[in-house]
Amino acid sequence: MIGALSSFRRIMIAFTVFCIAIIAPIVVITGFFALELFAGIKPSRSRAMLKANPRTAIVLPAHDEEAVIGRTIADLLEAGGHSLLLVVADNCNDQTAALAKQAGATVLTRNDPERRGKGFALAAARDALRMDPPDVVVVLDADCRLDGRCLRSLSAAAALSQRACQAVNLLAPDLSAPAVVQISNFAFMIKNLTRQRGLQRLARRAHLTGTGMALPWSVFADADLGGSNIVEDLALGLDLADRALPPRLIEDATVWSPPASAKGTLVQRRRWEGGYIATSLKRAPGALFRSVATLDLRGFVAALDLSVPPLALLFVLNALAFLLGVVIAVVNGPRWPVITQTAAAIAAAAGLTIAWICEGRRFVSGTTLLSLPIYVLWKLPIYLGFIRTGSPKEWLRSGR
Repeated sequence: MIGALSSFRRIMIAFTVFCIAIIAPIVVITGFFALELFAGIKPSRSRAMLKANPRTAIVLPAHDEEAVIGRTIADLLEAGGHSLLLVVADNCNDQTAALAKQAGATVLTRNDPERRGKGFALAAARDALRMDPPDVVVVLDADCRLDGRCLRSLSAAAALSQRACQAVNLLAPDLSAPAVVQISNFAFMIKNLTRQRGLQRLARRAHLTGTGMALPWSVFADADLGGSNIVEDLALGLDLADRALPPRLIEDATVWSPPASAKGTLVQRRRWEGGYIATSLKRAPGALFRSVATLDLRGFVAALDLSVPPLALLFVLNALAFLLGVVIAVVNGPRWPVITQTAAAIAAAAGLTIAWICEGRRFVSGTTLLSLPIYVLWKLPIYLGFIRTGSPKEWLRSGR
């Protein structure tokens, strides 16, 4: 009898240790997420227009964008602030190239079905620009809006700092959209505005988000543009940071993308989150180890940021950690795991609430935000799909 009790006790200790090993990193990541939110809630003071007038080339990688390319080019030509507007019509099956040329852009047509992807399109643009390189290259998606003032501010910042600079990348708010679209737009704001500000304040760096990013020619000329990597922008920013050229967030510049339909939002989320999770799993552990080994506090902060999963997945992980913590407490184990997890989750929820009050109300209504659990359930098939098939491997254009 005593031996049986001893064996049971050892099993429960092993079970408790196993559960704590799962809970602990979730608590750390959630706590850091809350810290980053609080650090990024307050906007930075607006800066005066930088005194620089670099020769700027705007590059628009475009794949089957005939529905929007004409308007985008017309808006950019009216805004000014650039010396060249180059559209890379990449493996298009529509009239993107013809309409772009008709609208007044310089067009580079690229047909290479075996080498598809935004990175390949950017590499083709770089080859075309080498004969007469600009001072700064601004990369913009074909359906985005960037006004002249923001463009000049972004380009000047890149020219003066000689570092990649990222505009605030947001989805145009639409409070009449379905709940999943509104919440997705809010999550996009948290990632690209609040957390970007927080990361810049804590680690003096930001992530590149693929559109509204300005690179001085000295950086663009030899950058690894990612090829078929579906999150080539994220990888590029990480590579530049490893080269001691961390990207900067330029809050005075905002690039707007149109909100997608509910179906298009699903495509967007599947593409970006799949690539992000794959990149995070590949690079975050090594970055954490190197930062600890070299006592690099800013590097450690950046590695923690990269470890934070998308908002819905973070919600799921915290639900799992809470359940495990409750189980530990019920079987007479320590109560501190569930207490620390709950505290971290409450701090994160408080940060999200304040961010919504300050800047998020234009992206999602309060009543819609209460349906966040439904949004999480809507996202579960995406995460289950990643487990079965891995992240998407192709450059997907979202539906509109």
